[in-house]
Amino acid sequence: MTPITIIGAGLGGLTLARVLHVHGIAATVYEAEASAEARTQGGMLDIHDHNGQLALKAAGLFDEFRRIIHEGAEATRVLDSHGTVLFDEPDDGSGRRPEVHRGELRRILLDSLPEGTVQWGRKVTHVQPLGDGRHEVTFADGSTVTTSLLVGADGAWSRIRPLLSDAKPEYVGISFIETYLFNADARHPASAKAVGGGAMLALAPGKGIQAHRETNGVLHTYVALTRPREWIAGIDFANVKVAKARVAAEFDGWAPALTALITDGETDLVPRMLHTLPAGHRWERVPGVTLLGDAAHLMPPSGEGANLAMYDGAELGKAIAAHRGDLEAALAEYEEPMFARSADEAAEAASLLQHCFGANAPHGLIDFFTGSGSTAEQGRPANDSGPVVPG
Repeated sequence: MTPITIIGAGLGGLTLARVLHVHGIAATVYEAEASAEARTQGGMLDIHDHNGQLALKAAGLFDEFRRIIHEGAEATRVLDSHGTVLFDEPDDGSGRRPEVHRGELRRILLDSLPEGTVQWGRKVTHVQPLGDGRHEVTFADGSTVTTSLLVGADGAWSRIRPLLSDAKPEYVGISFIETYLFNADARHPASAKAVGGGAMLALAPGKGIQAHRETNGVLHTYVALTRPREWIAGIDFANVKVAKARVAAEFDGWAPALTALITDGETDLVPRMLHTLPAGHRWERVPGVTLLGDAAHLMPPSGEGANLAMYDGAELGKAIAAHRGDLEAALAEYEEPMFARSADEAAEAASLLQHCFGANAPHGLIDFFTGSGSTAEQGRPANDSGPVVPG
């Protein structure tokens, strides 16, 4: 039997495994992807001092985290469709929400675990409750494991969630379309200037062009469009030229430095439809199983998703360590606070999405940042959310 089984080697599942390891508790992480290099790991993440950074401290990895910070990338600016800068907040160097690349952060977590902790190429196909809190997990290769604690850290479309809840992710009506520019300062200077040193959001009601400066002159673009899923499905993204033209047409009349982030994109356009679980999603205690991160509380991007997943993992790991031999006490201690904080963050994320793409865009987001429309602290909203771009 595998005492603690974690499904999913994302940031939350790896943080849980690491915190357990720090406390001398073994766990095994099963991941569907073939290896750590199977796909790119997204873009920049702002790691907040009130959750993500606390998780890294609990994992004993805070110093390693500080070494991968992209200095200056906390800067945020908001533009209108003409490219006029309406709000410009430089990186103040406070370190409250420093930016790191998701892939580098994941590497730090992976390197901190004993060899063999993560089992790659193990896609879950079936989970069977066995009674007394035990579960049998079946993988696509036909192998099985039996576990006394099963943790679903497997994201939006979790295979573990149905053991606890009937809730399914629902499309929020907005899609992000992703692409990149490389060596931007030399090859795309106008777009690089528009983006600045950190995150840029050029917004209008129902749509926006958002970009984040990454290391080595990379600009990572997320085009936001409020469109039904059928509209997105109707674009042939395999035909890059046609797809670029179709998406760019939605921004006719916008500043060329902004639309070039689409038309000059140097990678395929990748559509990402935003989904959410019901705000306040929760479940009754089921012996031997729990969830963390997007599996537990998928919400629109707000700069909090990775932070919450890591914090969940750290809090669950600490609870297990504090209640050795009594997993149910540990799960109860973990779940109730997790339900409360995720409900608050889900409401905040929905509000932030409205600020960005509602009828008052882009001014709604500026009001949010400056405190004109929300509680503010040192020029930031109370929860210190990052920009609405997924990492």
